[in-house]
Amino acid sequence: MYSLASDEKASLVMAYTQDTLVRGDVVTKENVRVSTWLRTDGAPEYLHLIKPQVIILSGSQVKSLSYSELYLPSTQAIGFHLVPPAQDPLDYDTSEMNRIMQPVAILVGTFVFKGNLRVSSQVDLGTSFTTARIAWMSIYDVEVTNPYLPQMGVMRVPMLLVRPNQVSFALQAQ
Repeated sequence: MYSLASDEKASLVMAYTQDTLVRGDVVTKENVRVSTWLRTDGAPEYLHLIKPQVIILSGSQVKSLSYSELYLPSTQAIGFHLVPPAQDPLDYDTSEMNRIMQPVAILVGTFVFKGNLRVSSQVDLGTSFTTARIAWMSIYDVEVTNPYLPQMGVMRVPMLLVRPNQVSFALQAQ
């Protein structure tokens, strides 16, 4: 079993891939802000997870697996967040001018994330996507559901990260 070094911490997270959900303790340096970690230059090649529970959502039946440790290639992660009640401070300045919260539904594999994107009030959402060249995007006040896992219910998280080039964004009809 992995033992944390004196300058490390373990934080309970969920990572979403195209066909799996992984829940476990991610190992980071003590000073790392986990909720924005994957957006930084210090992001790892692999997410090192301790005591992960893996739910495989491909095939005819949902499968659940457990391990002592798992190394998930960061390039496979599409969504990522701290497991509530843990949370970091939000990553934006509320007094910033010309920004709005745009409600969206984001499709990540079989998961649906309903939340808010913080975007410019000067351009439409499509323009925001085509001009932003970012690997990870923050979504706020998110409800996570999965129509194939109704027993999961609704999980609410204050902030999560998604890879905008690997998800679909939907606007609700008004």
